[in-house]
Amino acid sequence: MDVLSTLWSTFFDWSAMKQAFPEMLKVGLRNTLVLSVSAALLGSVLGMLLAFAGLARTRWLRWPARVYTDVFRGLPAAATILLIGVGLAPVGMEIWGPNPYPLGILALSLIAAAYIGEIFRAGIQSVEAAQLEGARALGLSWGEAMRMVIIPQGIRRVLPAWVNQLISLIKDSSLVYFLGLLASQRDLFRIGQDHAANTGNESALLLAGLFYLVLTVPLTHAVNWIDRRLRDGRPAPAPTGDDDTDLALAGEAAPPTPRREDR
Repeated sequence: MDVLSTLWSTFFDWSAMKQAFPEMLKVGLRNTLVLSVSAALLGSVLGMLLAFAGLARTRWLRWPARVYTDVFRGLPAAATILLIGVGLAPVGMEIWGPNPYPLGILALSLIAAAYIGEIFRAGIQSVEAAQLEGARALGLSWGEAMRMVIIPQGIRRVLPAWVNQLISLIKDSSLVYFLGLLASQRDLFRIGQDHAANTGNESALLLAGLFYLVLTVPLTHAVNWIDRRLRDGRPAPAPTGDDDTDLALAGEAAPPTPRREDR
């Protein structure tokens, strides 16, 4: 019972959560979304470029893409954020001043691109080569065939894996606090950490975790629904009640209408 009471008082102090909630909602949520969405967009674009480079016939494109992927997937996310955020801080100071967000977004994008590039490359390679040959036979150029036939199918096949990486990116955005944030720049995790340090209670960190769940769980269910719709296609039209018409729509010949004298 002592363990349960300690756990409850440490992580489920509603007054501590209530104190941290307004700041998390107004400041932390906005900053977390800015970091995550910006890094997701930039990382997806860079990942697609890496996928094309990894599939290129020339080794001068394949090898740099392979080295980039190995390095940024092998390094811990915290180390990459510190390398980019601290190493390029003098350049950032000259361009946009003492704002760590651009470098944090860049670091998160470089990390995400390494994973997303491999996801896209696997999806593109999973499409049958005959589809590319068929598109070329219809008169499409290689670029048009990739853009209109191969890439849409490849992305559809790896949609769940891509969204899983975006969910990881939302959680990795909490590591940007290593670069030092002003009060107005703090994300959800940093606000929870500050409240926990000030109150000596961890309930604010649990509240931050609940905010992350609110962001990630609906995203997971949404992509699962989209994936089911893409796999199943549109539902069949409902029966109209007219048996002859239904059979004709199904591709079968409607039975002949009996003549008056046969009735």
